[in-house]
Amino acid sequence: MASKSYPAQKHAIKTFAKLVELLPAVEQNKPQIILLAGEVTPFRNDTDREMPFRQESNFYYLSGCRVPGSYLLLAYQNGTSLANQPSSHLFIPKAELADIMWSVPPPSLAEASATHDVTRVDHPANLPDAIQELVKAFPGALVHTLPTSRLFPTLPSQYTASFLAANAHVTEDYLLTALHRARLIKDAEEIELIRRANQISSRAHETVMRVLGQGVRGMITRGKGAGTDRPLLPSEWLIKKEAEAEALFVASCRREDAEHQAYLPIVAASTRASTLHYCCNDREFAWGPVQPNDHKNCNDLAHDHERVLDPQVLLIDAGCEWKCYASDITRTMPVGNGGKFTPEARAIYELVLEMQRLSFEALKPGLHWDAIQFICHRTLVRGFQRLGIFKTPESPNSGSWNAEEAILASGVSSAFFPHGVGHSLGMDVHDVPSASKPEKNETIKHIEFGHESFYTYLRLRLPLEEGMVVTVEPGIYFSPHLLAPVRDSKHIDQEVLKRYESVGGVRIEDVVVITKDGYENLTTVRSDTEWVEKVCSGEI
Repeated sequence: MASKSYPAQKHAIKTFAKLVELLPAVEQNKPQIILLAGEVTPFRNDTDREMPFRQESNFYYLSGCRVPGSYLLLAYQNGTSLANQPSSHLFIPKAELADIMWSVPPPSLAEASATHDVTRVDHPANLPDAIQELVKAFPGALVHTLPTSRLFPTLPSQYTASFLAANAHVTEDYLLTALHRARLIKDAEEIELIRRANQISSRAHETVMRVLGQGVRGMITRGKGAGTDRPLLPSEWLIKKEAEAEALFVASCRREDAEHQAYLPIVAASTRASTLHYCCNDREFAWGPVQPNDHKNCNDLAHDHERVLDPQVLLIDAGCEWKCYASDITRTMPVGNGGKFTPEARAIYELVLEMQRLSFEALKPGLHWDAIQFICHRTLVRGFQRLGIFKTPESPNSGSWNAEEAILASGVSSAFFPHGVGHSLGMDVHDVPSASKPEKNETIKHIEFGHESFYTYLRLRLPLEEGMVVTVEPGIYFSPHLLAPVRDSKHIDQEVLKRYESVGGVRIEDVVVITKDGYENLTTVRSDTEWVEKVCSGEI
């Protein structure tokens, strides 16, 4: 349930302002009405088995209501009192005895009125009468709905029919765009919700690292009868496969009252870290040679046991929601090798850190996000030239064709960093796509940074503004599928590349809010190499 601390009325005013901007001039001073359906409790296929409920983001933005099966009716008009105080009528289901037997009932009308920033609360049975009232009060109004699509809750046709019968114009052409543009810039209340989600998720990432470190130090021991006479207790859990790391992360978030993960966790060990959205999380860590007759799963994570983990990375890209607002954090940590990175993994990790650090240093209002993407590619090229993966003009049998600018112009770095450096984040992890990467985008007409492939999968292509919340998530990957087309590249020293391919992938991701003078990092879990290694090795 929401509280009146959620600024639904402010969001309604902001959305109507964006909506009016989109309308033809002759329509802008007409009454504007918004009709929305909230999400309903989903069921698995053709069964009566409930699935987790999560409110539709646009509905929550305008209502602050997380009650399934609700409706919202808003009214606004330029030049009237409704411009500063839109009418907001929320409809929540009535508690029925049969429903109460099975589940928690919705709030009463009095309870909902006290906790939601709306003008009035009713039951859905009163929605037709409320529509008729608006039709009489605002003849000639424009009625706005979300697109008819599987992507949004179904709005029963009986409600739009009431408007059509009164000759009102019902349109779905403007509302979604207006909502996305309004949601792109976050207010202080939204930033605090995102901050809380990031704090919870940051602690969950650190929890996984510290349990790994305890395993290395042999500090996780089984009590009497553990695993035979009784189940293992949480204090006896070792992380020896991806699923166990995921379970610990999610449990940590849930213990802090986060209901949902903002997206399916990505928990990828070893070379599987080269798959960007690896959500299987179903493999064991890579183990080294097994001693003769060693057929037991020994849970041994330290090097002084018979069964030894291969040195590898564990990439965890995961974040919870807090009251419908997302977090999105990635940490890459060492597994095996006593909780330390191998020299190759450490070199790649520190290069990704450098990509992120230089991105942070450039962040400020007015800077185009494309420039951050280019900074990452340039930093990668320079780093690969230092490591010898990319050739330089001074390499044997080389020349100017291996200069930094020539390599950037070739686009070969996209094989190692194929995705965008970040995206807008808010109620959805990949937030407001139509606003953050608009189809008609005047801001990129005259911007040319590097190769066009750098921007193929970039989800944000706008100048930064104060109040934007974005992720900064550079990465370097050694994916066989992405490397296949560049195996014969004149820019790559293939023998040096082979030494690094077993790293798999490294990504480091934080959530930041753009401020007047730069940015604030909302992610609190550290990522500096020394700290990560000390935690994962159990030294601290």
